[in-house]
Amino acid sequence: MTPSLLKIAITGIVSCLFISLTAFVIPFSVGVTTARNASTTGAPVNHTLYDRLLKKYVNEKGLVNYRGFKHDQKELTKYLDMLSNNPPADKWSRNEQMAYWINAYNAYTIQLILNHYPVASIKDIGSKVQIPFVTTPWASKFFKIGGKDMSLDHIERSVLRKQFNEPRIHFALVPAATSGPRLRNEAYQPDKLSTQLDEQGSDFLNNPAKNAISPQRASLSKIFDWYKSDWQKSNKSVDYWVNRYSSAKINRDTPISYLDYNWGLNEQ
Repeated sequence: MTPSLLKIAITGIVSCLFISLTAFVIPFSVGVTTARNASTTGAPVNHTLYDRLLKKYVNEKGLVNYRGFKHDQKELTKYLDMLSNNPPADKWSRNEQMAYWINAYNAYTIQLILNHYPVASIKDIGSKVQIPFVTTPWASKFFKIGGKDMSLDHIERSVLRKQFNEPRIHFALVPAATSGPRLRNEAYQPDKLSTQLDEQGSDFLNNPAKNAISPQRASLSKIFDWYKSDWQKSNKSVDYWVNRYSSAKINRDTPISYLDYNWGLNEQ
């Protein structure tokens, strides 16, 4: 074979190899990109199923009929499976993401109670020696969201508190405790989230069993002590949040103490 013919043959072989390799690599690359984008383009979750369950098993005082809820646990599981398989996407609005995470926290808390019911307190679940953020019920990774092991602590601390500058979440997250905020008998919805959080704040601050407030003295819920750094964000203060919702007002000179927290189950 002459040098010219040999050169032509080699060039043809190289061209064929390049085309074959490209045919393999390009579809593979597109597949990876599509898979990556699929997890970030889902539509916001519909909370209707959860809303229906709350209306059925939670009364106007925020107390839960866990015994009755137990009979509908499969329906709750359907909702939780939907949450698990549809994590918030970047394109979701801030309120869509917040409503998702608040509902997730409260719904998974209900599931945790139902999984161990009957129980007198959420703190009776799990290890007898409870180390904060390590062995508590809130630290237990008993569910998945988007394929990742998840805990209630993670939702509260690493998602809601870290990613959103919104102290009012503490009026909405319900740890299944008597001293906690009222569990609404409706789901949180993106289009009315701010109104719902304001209603929670007013309900919580004006409940004498959870906050005893007068101009002379304020005995507040421990959540104002535990999450003081959240209440003080954006140059706000605890007294600012109290006065925003309480019918009785305080000032910076009003002595503040904190009530004991009752971890008894928020049961009807």
